[in-house]
Amino acid sequence: MVRRYDLIAFDWDGTLYDSTAVIAQSIQRAVADVGGTVPTREQASYVIGMGLMQALAHAAPDVPPDLYPRLGERYRHHYLASQNDLSLFDGVLPLLQALKERHHWLAVATGKSRRGLDEVLRTVELSGVFDGSRTADETAGKPSPLMLHQLMREFGVEPERTLMVGDTTHDLQMAVNAGCASVGVSYGAHEPDAFHALGPRFVAHSVAELHGWLLEHA
Repeated sequence: MVRRYDLIAFDWDGTLYDSTAVIAQSIQRAVADVGGTVPTREQASYVIGMGLMQALAHAAPDVPPDLYPRLGERYRHHYLASQNDLSLFDGVLPLLQALKERHHWLAVATGKSRRGLDEVLRTVELSGVFDGSRTADETAGKPSPLMLHQLMREFGVEPERTLMVGDTTHDLQMAVNAGCASVGVSYGAHEPDAFHALGPRFVAHSVAELHGWLLEHA
């Protein structure tokens, strides 16, 4: 089968990794720890995918900037305390293997830090699966297109041959900003009703649906 996309970039949290609930809860607990107004679950989930400090500032607008380092430290504390409860979504490993067999370049474009991404890739034994990755602390946070621009340059792939897969409007807006196609997944942080204005090629409601669409259309 002829490939339509040479490079497929995946968001991590909420797209490949079942971490949305823990991240949202960790944000809420961190804000409470520094005395801010605790965001709702929906508000905390909305900022998932952004760079950490950008996300925390958005979720806790009444927390003064001088408390941001403490806020970040408390978020990391709560997240790490729950990380053993996290795992890849069912079906992710076969999906990635099938795409590798079709010789797509596979990448991660995430709001995580470089350290955080490298640690979790080692934990789930995916260190050698992805051909490249970009994190918010080494480029720019979503929806800036910088992550995708850098990945496309790294692999010599044009925007029309690049596909972004993500669970948030930040992911899909980044793809729009980079001139790339996108696919949304509805099982992560954002409600899929918000996706349609950003023109994804498809919205998958499970990893199995994502797998089927990518094998047929990517």
